[in-house]
Amino acid sequence: MIDVPHAPPGSRTSAGDLTAHGVSIGYDGRPVIEGLDLTLPQGRVTAVVGPNACGKSTLLRGLARLHPLIAGRVTLGDRDVTNLPRKELARLVGVLPQSSVAPDGVRVAELVGRGRYPHQGWFGRHSSDDDVVVMRSLEATGVADLADRPVAELSGGQRQRVWVAMVLAQETDVVLLDEPTTFLDVTHQVELLDLLHDLNRERGTTVVMVLHELNLAARYADHLVVMCAGRVVAEGAPSDVIDEATVLEAFGLDAKVVPDPVSGTPMIVPVGRHRRADGTLAPDGSAEPRE
Repeated sequence: MIDVPHAPPGSRTSAGDLTAHGVSIGYDGRPVIEGLDLTLPQGRVTAVVGPNACGKSTLLRGLARLHPLIAGRVTLGDRDVTNLPRKELARLVGVLPQSSVAPDGVRVAELVGRGRYPHQGWFGRHSSDDDVVVMRSLEATGVADLADRPVAELSGGQRQRVWVAMVLAQETDVVLLDEPTTFLDVTHQVELLDLLHDLNRERGTTVVMVLHELNLAARYADHLVVMCAGRVVAEGAPSDVIDEATVLEAFGLDAKVVPDPVSGTPMIVPVGRHRRADGTLAPDGSAEPRE
């Protein structure tokens, strides 16, 4: 098991559910999400899935106060996120946006160390405790050997793990991750999702992540949110949410849903145009046998 960074005893708080109340979000006056109500349960792992441009990233940005709301409000427990001072919000909610850009010349350990900013005093001085958290975060994400490397020299997968390390170093009650497995090969995808699972189970951290890989989402999520065209199509436990009708409605994908042989969670198997329902090849590209 990967060693998850731990906050000092007694330093954890109970942030509460993250809830969208009648939220509308858009760009240039064009709504992407309208009147959305959604509760992301405290202390659970939630995966948000859906086709491209359905509003997943927009929703996450609105929840994190990275994009203004057109209407509605977002609460964390009984607190309106809009009214929280920026530094207090950063002590409660850590965010990994879809596209993160490091400052020119910054090195890995320095970037990860910036996750400690919300916990530092008026002068922002780095302490030995901060150094310990940074190193644990680097080790947890498998990039400790890159600590002195400039971020600009890293591969896409390495950079992604460094950004995740920075979010871990922030030690928040809630983490919002937009496609955290981007650029990662399958081994590192599974390692990262295992790490987030450990973070949730050992520290009670609320994890909310946008994922494209449906089978990994179904395997790792306690709570699954399926979106399409700016609305929630279904939500709940993966076993209650993922079926062939929902996959077809949300993704327009003809698929079979079978038990995952490892986890027993739903596993989506696309049919495609070149196979018939009985598994035999359709030479003409049709899913139906020729007359």
